[in-house]
Amino acid sequence: MAPIAYFFLPDTPDKARFLTEEEKLIAKARGVRQVGGVERVGGIVWKEVGLALLDVKCWFTAFMYFSCNVGFSSLPVFLPTILNDMGFNAIDAQGLTAPPFFVSFLVTIFSTWIADKTQQRGYTIMVLTTLGGIGYILLATVKSVGVRYLGVFLAASGIFPSIANILPWVTNNQGSDTRRGTGIMLLNLIGQCGPLLGTNSFPTNESPRYIKGMAISAAFTFFTGFLAFGLRCLLVWENQKLDKVHGSSTNRVVNQPGGEGQKSEVGEENYGPAFRYIL
Repeated sequence: MAPIAYFFLPDTPDKARFLTEEEKLIAKARGVRQVGGVERVGGIVWKEVGLALLDVKCWFTAFMYFSCNVGFSSLPVFLPTILNDMGFNAIDAQGLTAPPFFVSFLVTIFSTWIADKTQQRGYTIMVLTTLGGIGYILLATVKSVGVRYLGVFLAASGIFPSIANILPWVTNNQGSDTRRGTGIMLLNLIGQCGPLLGTNSFPTNESPRYIKGMAISAAFTFFTGFLAFGLRCLLVWENQKLDKVHGSSTNRVVNQPGGEGQKSEVGEENYGPAFRYIL
């Protein structure tokens, strides 16, 4: 599919054959509003690839994705087995996996909406990972079937929505297409190693409670929240530096499509004066 995507996906709104002229203007205006500078231009700028690889913010989200994937990868794989070992037969165990996943779906939609509305992804991820970590602790320490099943709900409602908030946090906080693409590449390169640990933490000889696997998942889930806290503190500091250069949000003007952008004086070379990091 890569060759098809290369020729089919447009580089810019102007090249999108499926958009009307009005929709192209709206798409360009949204791009300007997002990065706070000039119009977004497709193509790779190799200098910015290097800058993104040296950007500690990219590494924060990459290791958050790794930590989250430890639990994210193991829960859907082993949940039917975990429920079966709680005393449910195979068919019931398969059926009982649906309610926790449905609840996590609702939490995913709601949490990402809240994070977008409040512009507070860090706090959202911290709350979700705390919820998920508590769920894994219940699964590791409690013998009651009812409480353990509650732990499944908490774990699923914490870990899956966390992934959905980590992914856009990468693109939110990179002010050019090249740096966004590089951030996503690094995220997957590091993050997709998490399942190597997660799926090997539930050996069959530790059935039915899988204490080691649950403890490892809990630890990495809490660690994801700790990284989110650290990244948020860094972004607050970065925004304060930008405010000193460009003024507070009430004094900033977002450039319109086609206008001349300004370059930041604090090292974010293609970021406009209206750009601020999403916390």
